[in-house]
Amino acid sequence: MKDLYNKLGVVSILDPIAISATATKEDIDLAGFNSACLLINCGLDDGAGLAADHKFVFTLQHSYDGDNYANVETKDVLGVEVTSGVVLTIADTDSDNTLYKIGYVGGRRYLKLVYTVTGTVSMPMSIELVKGNPESSPV
Repeated sequence: MKDLYNKLGVVSILDPIAISATATKEDIDLAGFNSACLLINCGLDDGAGLAADHKFVFTLQHSYDGDNYANVETKDVLGVEVTSGVVLTIADTDSDNTLYKIGYVGGRRYLKLVYTVTGTVSMPMSIELVKGNPESSPV
């Protein structure tokens, strides 16, 4: 077996909690690592029911300096198509109770994740960032 433990950094972006309001997670720092993957772990919706007017929308932005952010584009991420920075929309019951994996290859140091809640929804959720390919290891 190979050692993965000493080659990864894991950061909790959002500890497990029921989400029902919009929030921004800023200054997610990738310093010292050359790859990253966001893990968005969603439980079952406990609100009015997921639909076009009751949904979660996740927008990912990146920055070189932590001050000036721009929306990511499809070329900056793996596993999803991007429109105006939107990397994930959860808008139906087939989309909840799922673990989403979004790879980041955009090459900037800082990330910002915004989740926007529309309508009446409530969902248990956690978000972790896995950082890999460290510049020096063990991590």
